[in-house]
Amino acid sequence: MTRDLIGIGVGPFNLGLAALADPLTELDTVFLEQREDFAWHPGMLLPGATLQVPFLADLVSLADPTSRFSFLNWLKRTGRLYRFYIREEFAPLRAEFDRYCRWAAHELPSVRFGRHVQAVTHDGPHWQVHSIDTRTGDRHTDTARHLVLGTGTPPHVPPVCAGLGRDGAPVVHTSGYLPSRDRLVAAARGGTITVLGSGQSAAEVYRDLLPDARREGYRVDWVTRSPRFFPLEYTKLTLEITSPDHVDHFHGLPPGARDELLAAQASLYKGIDGDVVDELYDLLYELDLDGPPPTRLLTSTELVGAERDGDRVDLAWRHVQTGEEFGTTTDALVLATGYRQQVPDFLAPVADRFRWDDRGRFDVRRDWTVDHEGTAFVQNGEAHTHGFTAPDLGMAAHRNSAILRSVTGREVYPVERSIAFQTFGAPAREEARA
Repeated sequence: MTRDLIGIGVGPFNLGLAALADPLTELDTVFLEQREDFAWHPGMLLPGATLQVPFLADLVSLADPTSRFSFLNWLKRTGRLYRFYIREEFAPLRAEFDRYCRWAAHELPSVRFGRHVQAVTHDGPHWQVHSIDTRTGDRHTDTARHLVLGTGTPPHVPPVCAGLGRDGAPVVHTSGYLPSRDRLVAAARGGTITVLGSGQSAAEVYRDLLPDARREGYRVDWVTRSPRFFPLEYTKLTLEITSPDHVDHFHGLPPGARDELLAAQASLYKGIDGDVVDELYDLLYELDLDGPPPTRLLTSTELVGAERDGDRVDLAWRHVQTGEEFGTTTDALVLATGYRQQVPDFLAPVADRFRWDDRGRFDVRRDWTVDHEGTAFVQNGEAHTHGFTAPDLGMAAHRNSAILRSVTGREVYPVERSIAFQTFGAPAREEARA
């Protein structure tokens, strides 16, 4: 049997595609996920943590507000709609977004959990996805005309920290923070926990650890290479950058210019929610009533070396602005160092069918296809070609609408071409003369 589409990986992006494809009777799709159930950043489902986007950035609403897979429908189905209404907050709790996605995944017959993809091959006209059932060991081969890669971006561990967490040492990436929290605190009693990084995840871990520091007898060091702990910029004209207009502009730039622009936009996607920044200051102010808070905040400080010393870790630092080098020792280390794109190993047999840039990254076309024939799509692996909207939940429904347009040959869900008031590139000649 040849399907129309196979999706590999079931995070929010491919899950949204599965939900939007579900009512299309002409499409035969399947989505494969190696985990036993849906889980969205389970290591960071901290109490009180919210999304950084409004609830409309769910799996489907910005493509089809009438879909039964909307966040509002899940709230209605679970008896929470009026409570959400009374709460008067646009941003859902991260834990409830995870539960909403799990509900949607269980409602979709096209989603298959416990299917580890081992290899992708091609027989001429079709993609073949070879997987193994992690529960039974049974082997499967699924064939389709289109392939959608939604495997996400794995946690990034700085090279100097490679291997520090071996043998159960108290060194974790934020992706594994919550299950490791008690172990980290126990290791740091009478010593120090160091949080490396300055984005939202780092701030949430710091907010989680600091209130108990004095009682539990540890200090929290929060260290960042950035010159300050900066907030995300949420002004409305800035938010227009998360638009198809800006994707058009970004994709049309030379590769080097794209990389420079993406780096310059760090405050738009690598910062901290402004309310969290203020909350942290208020917490420090309150703790200061009983003496200096048990913490240090270090900016412009780059990690240049790390080495295990028994159960502790010796850290070597360099101040970015002064060049001064110094060292610290920590009893526990949390790496809030983000995620990086990585080409899945299972694509090795078909690597020659894909487009690559001169840095070995996917060379993704504007329509999100990445192979020479235009039948394989990528989700959240194209920040270097499409801008920082690649991992943005709010643009996922737009991307999925465009993918379904390519697969079906018709515009099932209206695909917005332009939503911004501003012009990102040079204006057309007629506009310039006006």
